[in-house]
Amino acid sequence: MFGSVKSDKTFESAADLFRVMSAPMRLKIINCLCEGEKNVSYLLTKVNTTQPNMSQHLNTLYQAGILGKRRDGVQIFYRIADQRIVSICEAVCHDIAAKSSD
Repeated sequence: MFGSVKSDKTFESAADLFRVMSAPMRLKIINCLCEGEKNVSYLLTKVNTTQPNMSQHLNTLYQAGILGKRRDGVQIFYRIADQRIVSICEAVCHDIAAKSSD
């Protein structure tokens, strides 16, 4: 079914990635960052959550290699570091939206 993928390590890594992506808040954050690099203050205006909760989700996405970040003074800016994640999220979310509108 998955072509030449036979390694348990590959399946374990994929499962880890899906676990990180399983939080709706993280999908909202990724969706906001599809527009380009944004700072935490901006993300808080687009995603309804507290600053500590946002920081926790951003850190999880960063540690997983999904996001990159840079500091500019006191501001931290985040960006999508792995564009494959955007493709996966778009495919899944568009498919679900299309099926729910039937």
